[in-house]
Amino acid sequence: MFTPFLQASIIGKAQKNGIIEFAIYNIRDFSVDKHKRVDDSPFGGGAGMVMTPQPIFDAIHYVQSLDQNWKGKRIYMSPQGSPLHQAKAYELSCEENIIILCGHYEGVDERVLESVIDDEISIGDYILTGGELPAMILSDCISRLVPGVLGKEESHQFESFSDGLLEHPHYTRPQDYDGKVVPDVLLNGHHALITKWRRQQSLLRTFNRRCDLLEKVILTPEDKKFISELRKE
Repeated sequence: MFTPFLQASIIGKAQKNGIIEFAIYNIRDFSVDKHKRVDDSPFGGGAGMVMTPQPIFDAIHYVQSLDQNWKGKRIYMSPQGSPLHQAKAYELSCEENIIILCGHYEGVDERVLESVIDDEISIGDYILTGGELPAMILSDCISRLVPGVLGKEESHQFESFSDGLLEHPHYTRPQDYDGKVVPDVLLNGHHALITKWRRQQSLLRTFNRRCDLLEKVILTPEDKKFISELRKE
């Protein structure tokens, strides 16, 4: 599943340029079971299977042993984890190494989480068939914040959630398309007015679509005045 993701687009280019590096390990390769099984039925009964601790412990220990001075985070993708957000992605982008464990079935043996996992992360309040897709999302989210991965470093500095707000609208050529025209403020070259317009549009979009985010954002007096006017409307 990971091959096309790792070879494509920005992630693929970043690897070719030696900026980031990925390695995929199959937990089955570390199983001591003669059939290479990595799951078993849960103690206490119940539906589904649970990933056994031995292959996971050995896989993680092996990866860490490849670097005598290994430093980093060991993450388990889980719907029970803390929600992934942009601030968390920035934090993880500063790590030298990251191990991402992809769960399956009913999850993994609790002793794995207690001993060799530093953090559990969720990409949303829903269930998938495995942790591969969440791992790809986390990898993409972190990688694009590593210096040099994106063409322009400012590309991620003014995006949605970078300052706690949703991003302002974007326009490009042509100026008039099917009777829909670009706002005049973006055409006059007055950078102060453009900055103000973008900030207000960002506040407006957040107010309309994710009003909950405004409770967590540091707002200027001008921002608060603008939002107050929105509430009156």
